[in-house]
Parts: sequence; C-alpha cells; structure tokens
Amino acid sequence: MPRPDRRRFLKTAGLGLAAGATVPLARPAVAQERFELKMVTTWPKNAPGVGVNAERYADRLRALSGGRLDVKVFAAGELVPPFEAFDAVASGTADLAHSTPYYWVGKSPAMNWFTGVPFGMTAVEFFSWLRFGGGQALWDEVYGGFGLKPFYVGSSGTQAGGWFNRKIETVDDFNGLKFRVAGLGGEVMRRLGAAPVMMPPGEITQALASGTVDGADWVGPWNDLAFGLYRFAKYYYMPGFHEPGPGLEVIFNQKVLDSLPDDLKAMVATAADATAIETLGDFTYHNAVSLKVLIEEHGVEVLTFPDPVVQRLKEVSEEVVQELAGADPLTQRVADSYADFLAQANEYAPYGEQGILTWRQLD
Repeated sequence: MPRPDRRRFLKTAGLGLAAGATVPLARPAVAQERFELKMVTTWPKNAPGVGVNAERYADRLRALSGGRLDVKVFAAGELVPPFEAFDAVASGTADLAHSTPYYWVGKSPAMNWFTGVPFGMTAVEFFSWLRFGGGQALWDEVYGGFGLKPFYVGSSGTQAGGWFNRKIETVDDFNGLKFRVAGLGGEVMRRLGAAPVMMPPGEITQALASGTVDGADWVGPWNDLAFGLYRFAKYYYMPGFHEPGPGLEVIFNQKVLDSLPDDLKAMVATAADATAIETLGDFTYHNAVSLKVLIEEHGVEVLTFPDPVVQRLKEVSEEVVQELAGADPLTQRVADSYADFLAQANEYAPYGEQGILTWRQLD
C-alpha cells in the first residue's frame, strides 16, 4: 500500500515589532500531515460526466484540504486496466477509485443494486434510499468485506436504451443481437435472445465501428455524442429500461481512509456530496443540449421501445432480479431494502415528479 507522505510543514507566526510595542507571545507551531493519494478510474481521460467529475472530485479534495490531500488521478489503463480498479484499491496499488458498482458483480451480486436495477429507482430516489433508507449501511457492509469504503458521487440520470443497427419492433428482434451492455440489463436481453457483450467504455466506439457488436449502450446523449456512436448505428432508443438512475462511486481503501485525521475524513465525505450534486446537474444539462445536436445536426432518429416490448422487458427483469436476490443472505437483505423503498417511491411518484412531467407534455 502506498504510504502517505509524512513530510511535515510548520506554520509559524511572524512577529510584528514596532517602537514601544510589546512583543507578543509566539504561537505554537502547528504540524500538519500531507497525504499523496493515487486515484484510478474506469473511464477514459476527460470522458464527459464520468472522467471529468472524477477529476473534479480530486480537485475539490485538494481545495478543501488546502493541499493536505493531494490526489493524482489515473484514467483507465494508465495505472491499471479499467476493470481492475476495485482490486487495485483493495490491494493498495491505488488508494481510491472513481467508478460504478456493477463493474464488480463478480465480487458480489449485491453490487448490482448500488448501480441500478431495471425499472428501478431514479437518481433522486436512489440517493434518498442510500442516505435515509438504510442503503448506505448495506453498501458499507458489502464493500467492508473487501476492506473498502464506498461514497456516492452522483448519477447520469436516466440512461438511454442504446444504439441499434435495426429497429426493435418485437421481442424477436433481440434474437442474435450482439449488444454491448453492462449490469442486469445484459442478463435480461440475453434471456430474450441477445448476446450481451461487456467491455470497458473506451472500447465501445471501435467495437461498434468494426461490427464486433451490433449495437451498444453507453450512457446518454452527452457521452454518446462525444464518443461518436451515432456514426455507426442508425437507431437510438430512449429511455433505457435497465438504468433509470445509475449510481457512481468513489471507493477508498479503508486503511488509507482510517489513516487520515478526522477533519480530512470529513472533507472526503463532503467532497463526495458536493460532487454528487454537480455530477447529476452536469449530466442533466448536457444531455438535454446534446440530444438537440444529435437530432438537428446529425439526423439521429430517436425511438422508444414499443409497449409490448417494454412489458416483456419488465416481466423478464422481475424474474432476473428475484432470482439474483436469493444468491446469498447479504444480497437478499440489500434487495429487500431496495424493493421496500422502491414500492414507496412508486406510490408517491404520480403525486410528485411523474405527475408534473406528465402535465408538462400537455398542449
């Protein structure tokens, strides 16, 4: 594990002397430790939303701590391959990482619930569950088994359904479709005949361009525009059924976090909260702007899945979630807690955001 930089610096009070002035007592020297931390990410450098906000988190920690927390950011592949970020932090090769939990489902199926569940919580609902519904304590328990501490750092909001090289008019159109997708949505599509393909974000554009995949899910209009996915698939489906409010994370090596003074630990948490708000705002604004560009400047055809397809996706999603929830006792507790608040949020939705969004569409 990288050792924190133990160099110390002293702040000493200068003595202002003037004629006839008494000499003030010197202030005691204050020693402060400076910590140099390595942060790995699963994102290409400066990727919109994800890579950018990873950098902003590091910048915020430096600013809040007055430089006592100096975080060096390594984009995907610069220090470790993208899908090895979790192990890098657990082993001490890195001190923290910026990523999303469902990349680590090989460690525990419970990870799925901390990124997102098909037809599950929106970004605001998910954060509400984490902060006030017991979700964070369960997340801490899951990651604690690996010597890690997770912090929520925002969401992209509801993601797009993805790019397809043929229209999806019936569920039969999924048959044989090689589709880049992550998380539980991939298993749902597999059960409908598709061939889900998992790959790091930095490989998506080339895979779509080369025909390695027939379609791809990435994030939404902002990222998809930046990655140029519109050049290689004709049909863009929105919204996505599989990630209604996916969570982003910063994960710390618990020993590294424990080594920090209490004020710096508080700054780690405060920076996460601030980044969470900024990240969701960043995506919400730029997705709206970018969708207009995709349609008006690039002639993208935006479609929605037909209702019978959505109904079948929902049925299969429920089967997948129920089966996976029983994988082990901890995953079951996570799934039950998530489902309990989702049911409450669903009852409230028509009286809240769902209601006003419906009204806004009236002529």
